[in-house]
Amino acid sequence: MSTHKEPAAAPPPTTPVQLTPYAAIPGYAVTGIFLILTVQALVWAGEFLIPVTAAMLGYFVLNRPRRWLEKFGIAPVVSVAILTLFLTTFVVVTLINLSGPVAQFIDDMPSLMAEIDRKLNAAGGTLQTIDEASQAAEDILSSTSSQPETVEVQIASESGLASMVVGYAPAMLSQLIFAQLLLFFLVASGDMFVLKAVESFPLFKDKRRAVNVIRAIENRLGRYLGGITAINAGLGVCIGIAMAIWGLPSVIFLGVMGFALNFVPFLGGLFGASIAAAIAFVSLNGTWPALGVFLTYMALTSIEGQLITPALISRRMKLNTPVVFLSVAFFAWIWSVIGMVVALPILIVIKIVCDETGKFTTLSRFIGDIDGKQNESKAAAEDAADDIPKIL
Repeated sequence: MSTHKEPAAAPPPTTPVQLTPYAAIPGYAVTGIFLILTVQALVWAGEFLIPVTAAMLGYFVLNRPRRWLEKFGIAPVVSVAILTLFLTTFVVVTLINLSGPVAQFIDDMPSLMAEIDRKLNAAGGTLQTIDEASQAAEDILSSTSSQPETVEVQIASESGLASMVVGYAPAMLSQLIFAQLLLFFLVASGDMFVLKAVESFPLFKDKRRAVNVIRAIENRLGRYLGGITAINAGLGVCIGIAMAIWGLPSVIFLGVMGFALNFVPFLGGLFGASIAAAIAFVSLNGTWPALGVFLTYMALTSIEGQLITPALISRRMKLNTPVVFLSVAFFAWIWSVIGMVVALPILIVIKIVCDETGKFTTLSRFIGDIDGKQNESKAAAEDAADDIPKIL
């Protein structure tokens, strides 16, 4: 009996798994995933990024005054202490002086809205005809309906505007303190931020370009924010005087409100005019005076936005209006009201980086155009040439 066995058949060959190389992935897919993750990160870390962004913008604005004081032998720590003390004192004094009118306005808001509703729905009021037509339509529908009559129950909420403000106050205060501390350390460090940015580039031309970008941001952003602050202060004074002429109460509050809201592009003036018109509707007892107050407020903001600001600031900085509107809407979506305030400065920084690096010319032209850019770039390059030996 033979014990010889036939050899086992070889297994069939298997097809190796082909892994898709990274280069085969479309570039737009990678870019889209990156943008989605970036937006989600901005939303998720908003409470941390809002004060960090505010501190970085403040650093670019205050760094030039700090450097100017350093020429007189004043140390960076002393200069930033002077600047932050002045800023803190201004904010504290402003809040103390406005605490009474703001608290009174918040307390009067429910009664103000109730009074507006009463006057609009009273006999001969603006909404009387609409109410009568609506009531007639409801009577017709109820007469043809066989359903039993239902009783509407309205649940009154005890949480009003004041409780909402109190609820948000601790978070806002903590973010304000964090932003101010970070701003203090950034400015007190002197040129260390510039030094670290320069050291991260291996080539001398890249180092010079980095210093050039930072100096350009300091020049243009400082000029823009300083000019806008001065213009908005003048606008607030004009609004307060105009509201006093109309005979409205709390004209100081309305003037400061006009100053603060004008930092929000597009929507700030409309929101402030609506509040002033609501106050006028109750205090002046009429629709036409309220309309006059609204038009007066909008006329002042229009003169500022169409004549004064373009003549003093926008003459050298022309941004694409739809892009500005979309940036304001985007940052309002992810960071609420604070996002609307910082949206335009962030867009200006992006525009300056695109201009100075020269690698994103298409995006730079899409965002807008800056007249006199060559002169400013030349001045920034000269500052960079002077600063590089000191830094290195």
